Amino acid sequence: MDKKNPTGKTVFEPAIVRDVGDIGRIIQATRKSQQMTQRDIAGLAGLGNRFVVELEQGKPSIQAQKMLEVLGLLGLEVVIREKGR
Repeated sequence: MDKKNPTGKTVFEPAIVRDVGDIGRIIQATRKSQQMTQRDIAGLAGLGNRFVVELEQGKPSIQAQKMLEVLGLLGLEVVIREKGR
């Protein structure tokens, strides 16, 4: 469950990602919690608004490097570990 820290910022618990749609939902929730629009993210990341829309919708052919840049911009990171640990 997500919670807020003392400054009011939403803190997300680690999540297991099974597909790009999961990442899109996390990105959208984080963006909204930071009161940013899709256009804000696109502008800050130097990407087109369409890319951000498709990323949040879970488009399977999304470019991984650009996705990682958006995650970093939102203060998120990807951690890979052995399954079940």
